[in-house]
Amino acid sequence: MYQVTRLPNGLTVATKEMPHMASVSLGLWVGVGGRYEPDALNGVSHFIEHLLFKGTKKRSAKEISQAVEGIGGYLNAFTGEESTCVYSKARHDRFDELLEVLTDMFLNSKFDPGEIEKERGVIKEELAMYLDQPQHHVQELLTETLWPDQPLGRPLTGTEKTLDAMARADLLNFLRTHYVTGATLIAAAGNLSHKRVAKVVARVAPRFPTGKRPRFVAADNAQTRPRCRLFTRKTQQTQLALGIRTCSRHDERRFALRLLNTILGENMSSRLFQVVREDRGLAYNIYSSLAFFDDTGDLVISAGLDTDNLPRTLKLILGELRRLRNAPPTASELRRARDYVVGQIDLSLENTESQMMWLGEQLINYGKIIPAPEIKRRLAHVTAREIRDVARDFVRPARLNLALVSPLKSENNLAKLLRF
Repeated sequence: MYQVTRLPNGLTVATKEMPHMASVSLGLWVGVGGRYEPDALNGVSHFIEHLLFKGTKKRSAKEISQAVEGIGGYLNAFTGEESTCVYSKARHDRFDELLEVLTDMFLNSKFDPGEIEKERGVIKEELAMYLDQPQHHVQELLTETLWPDQPLGRPLTGTEKTLDAMARADLLNFLRTHYVTGATLIAAAGNLSHKRVAKVVARVAPRFPTGKRPRFVAADNAQTRPRCRLFTRKTQQTQLALGIRTCSRHDERRFALRLLNTILGENMSSRLFQVVREDRGLAYNIYSSLAFFDDTGDLVISAGLDTDNLPRTLKLILGELRRLRNAPPTASELRRARDYVVGQIDLSLENTESQMMWLGEQLINYGKIIPAPEIKRRLAHVTAREIRDVARDFVRPARLNLALVSPLKSENNLAKLLRF
């Protein structure tokens, strides 16, 4: 059972009791990410995430790692568009130590000027690493194409320009104004007691800065014609990413979209995998994926292929999109897609870390926990016609966005390839 306690100062505590497990997973979540950043501070959330590991008033960076690894656990973090999370996992009897380390990082990080400069260099190396990975680079190009000149379209890591301009005062001010109780969640799952976790967190809660969760800049979804973006690079393959903006995570059509995505390209039995790879051998890797945000979303098709096969492959991809618009999936396709998604939900919740992540994502994104059985029930009620209808809602020629990392020299003729 999931349990949630909201403390008087606005801090939220959520748990999933799993008494049969040997471990406990703990996450300190903040409902703030890349899309909350002003232009000049692009990358500040990710920069702060890094610096939380670089020393507190009582621990050096090495001592932070030792405090968790020395009890058999591990520590990690991530930054997304709408949330940031520092999390750890260890034996259940070490919960108090994990909580003490995470709250120390959150409340007492020094932001030492020397560490800031070192980490600035580390993140620049991270940027360079991603640029050396065409599969990653093409996704960033697509993001910029889907949401041009707005926070959702900017890289979570920031750019060399914004990183160089970011001062210590900028980091501390963003932390002070955004990392507040109204945006903060402590989520835990494992062999624990909710009552005890809430009691322990309540002792440190008064030290957390109070305030309401900040707001972000709404997405601009305006688009009247297809967009194309090419990054010319001498590579063995062309990396392709084709994106379509869809709906928000609050839209009821998201359930039909999840099944559409599975039918289209989420697994090896999907239409795209069968048509492009199995039947014609045009790509080793081809898949589709979904992302939902608070006010928008996207459906992305990704592939790596021989540059000479780009026109043929794009024609096949567009043909499958057209097919989804023209006719509902068969009864057997719908059944397999539904069973796959339901099975993946169950498999994704088998351990303490995945349960903690589920808690965090649900509460940060929805402000409540939507139980897995409720999601399965909604999926069970999606009809084949609803899948066709949602394809008609979003899959339109004018909404297509294409990004390529490729040896191609010019993007002049790319828009012609997007006709369907």
